[in-house]
Amino acid sequence: MSKQNIVHPASVITIRPAKAADAGDWLRMRQSLWPEDEPGGHREEIDRYFGGRRREPLEVLLALDAHGAIVGFAELSIRNIVDSCSTDRVGYLEGWYVEPHMRRRGVGRALIEAAERWAMDQGCTEFGSDVLVDNEGSIAAHEALGFEETARVCCFRKDLRVESKG
Repeated sequence: MSKQNIVHPASVITIRPAKAADAGDWLRMRQSLWPEDEPGGHREEIDRYFGGRRREPLEVLLALDAHGAIVGFAELSIRNIVDSCSTDRVGYLEGWYVEPHMRRRGVGRALIEAAERWAMDQGCTEFGSDVLVDNEGSIAAHEALGFEETARVCCFRKDLRVESKG
């Protein structure tokens, strides 16, 4: 995606890449999307992004309403392995958020369309995403935008650190 603003025709929504001055709004929305994460962790990731140490997310797109208020974001990366994808360069939706008062107004669709254009500009021919199994609202939003469900998984982890007995 070029660095110019994209105005979505279905509404008065402008999509553009995030700038350092947007850090506060992005932080606020990240905390709303992932409240279980430490606020300091969100701040570190945002600082790393604007500091040029980008890997994930590789790009952040923001949605602005007609008054210029930031009302949503999409965090994007490129993954080399994505379940059910056949290529090794897949645009990936790492995070997607729209302010509750702006939902069902085309903001999410505008973000996804801009994200797909960004991925194609990066040479990707597939676009992936994931959702927690019990997040029915996000599943429905993905399906409404043309994503097809490919699998449901239950992830596990095991801590291999040895605890000291002191």
